[in-house]
Amino acid sequence: MDPIFEDRLRNTLGLSSPRKSPRVPTYGSPIRSPSCVKENGDRYIPSRSSPAFRRQLFTADSGNEDKEQSSEPVKAESLAYQLALQNEILGENHEELPDPNSRVPLASTTKSNLLQYQSPKKMLSPLTPYSVSPISKTTQKLLLSPRRATRKISKTPFKVLDAPDLQDDYYLNLLDWSSANVLSVGLGTAVYLWSAVTHQVNKLCDLQGEGDSVTSVCWSEDGHLLAVGTHLGYVQVWDAAATKKVSTLTGHNGRATSLSWNNTAIVSGSRDCSILQWDHRTASHGNRYLRKLVGHSQEVCGLRWSPDHQLLASGGNDNKLFIWDNYSSTPLYRFSQHNAAVKALAWSPHQHGLLVSGGGTVDRTIRFWNMLTGQPLHHVDTGSQVCNLAWSRSGSELVSTHGYSQNQILLWRYPSMSQIAKLTGHTTRVLYLAMSPDGQTIVTGAGDETLRFWNVFSKARSHKEPNSPLNIVSYLR
Repeated sequence: MDPIFEDRLRNTLGLSSPRKSPRVPTYGSPIRSPSCVKENGDRYIPSRSSPAFRRQLFTADSGNEDKEQSSEPVKAESLAYQLALQNEILGENHEELPDPNSRVPLASTTKSNLLQYQSPKKMLSPLTPYSVSPISKTTQKLLLSPRRATRKISKTPFKVLDAPDLQDDYYLNLLDWSSANVLSVGLGTAVYLWSAVTHQVNKLCDLQGEGDSVTSVCWSEDGHLLAVGTHLGYVQVWDAAATKKVSTLTGHNGRATSLSWNNTAIVSGSRDCSILQWDHRTASHGNRYLRKLVGHSQEVCGLRWSPDHQLLASGGNDNKLFIWDNYSSTPLYRFSQHNAAVKALAWSPHQHGLLVSGGGTVDRTIRFWNMLTGQPLHHVDTGSQVCNLAWSRSGSELVSTHGYSQNQILLWRYPSMSQIAKLTGHTTRVLYLAMSPDGQTIVTGAGDETLRFWNVFSKARSHKEPNSPLNIVSYLR
């Protein structure tokens, strides 16, 4: 017999040991509590039969919520198995499979004390006398629910184009994708057009003969006209199909680094700290700008009209974010929460009045704003310079490009702001971003003189008109 077990058995039965054995630590007896406990003392022994206690044992290794989440999608079979276990063992009530790309917490949302005096309630609902399945009705409904397709995001670009002379300047906006599926990029003194349909490249204009260079490009909403901002402060409007300059807008005393269209009107931001608004149709008749917006104290590097064309967001190198309306020359709202230049701006296409902005190297944060009330919502620290932001057109997702120091592209899920994917490949700051008309592809540009194309978003859902005799419009010809 093992000597240690023999000594423990003798001590338990109250027998003296015939031999002197070395002292070893005891770990308690299965028959009686250790002798070190007083005979008449009180001890609190928690109930280990609590469902909350079993739930914590089941989820012991799933509580590390702060670590960066894996971008690999969860398999539908594994997800169904986890939820079925929760239903049968923990008494949960999962009836449908969630999105495989979303994070499914293993812990229960039921709040109950871990240590309790009373006996736990019966968790499983009794099956009907006619049921032949060993699992509950809830789990049966879960396992029969339709599986959602798993979305895979490639970590490598599907196309890379050379972009010689693409400037490494944070304040410029040299890339835009039109609704006609034509990509425009400013390279040095010239503007080039790349057709995503024919894959042909054409030179739209070259400002070398004018002693000028390109500092910004922006397509009109119909995709026919391209506005080109220059280093000398001009804004040229070009007809892309005819390769013809329509008009030249003047008024800035510094380079025009940001542009945005509002139907036929154009707004431009400049190093002279001003924002000018034109109507390109009247500019050819000798008229100057329609109005001048003054508020920034340094270069205006970000401009975005809201989807309903009622509000204009402007960001500057003075770390300020201003909101303007169509009727006043003074800002409607002024925000100074950012600690660096505000270039990245994007209005949500899904939620009215929701704006997101990003700060530069010192700030590194993405901030959300409710422009219906003028209140800040929340923010997240990205750890690197925020260069561009864009919303998905098919769901509540957001893409951001970054500069110092990680030069990465991040895909976020809103409003949790959990990372879905991290894309790398550029060797310098990812300063430029544009989205395809179908909303599935983004193209990024950097100082490494490359354009990289990525498939990050799912296809937008098509909205079909209902075929009803009450829909009179569908019968009009």
